[in-house]
Amino acid sequence: QVQLVESGGGLVQAGGSLRLSCAASGRTFSRHVMAWFRQAPGKERDFVAAISWSGGNTYYADSVKGRFTISRDTAKNTVYLQMNSLKPEDTAVYYCAVRYESTWKYDYWGQGTQVTVSS
Repeated sequence: QVQLVESGGGLVQAGGSLRLSCAASGRTFSRHVMAWFRQAPGKERDFVAAISWSGGNTYYADSVKGRFTISRDTAKNTVYLQMNSLKPEDTAVYYCAVRYESTWKYDYWGQGTQVTVSS
């Protein structure tokens, strides 16, 4: 059973930075895509960024391009989301998820970590 555990959330002022981590366990990852999503109060869960586990290709939502960077450490089975120049509208619960490269459905999700950006 795959387990994803997020950490690194917190309260930060606008313009500040945070780094989220997602520790994955329960299987060997190869042809998988790891992603970050976020959900603000009263809104739907939105895609933030993704990275292919094998090749390291990255994908970003337009709203975070140039500010957020997704990366992975295959030795530690961990995915990171470096968030810079944070804005109040980045406030949300951030979730880590994983899917196979051949599908679009994310099969496993973490419990989420709260990020709050004050103005």
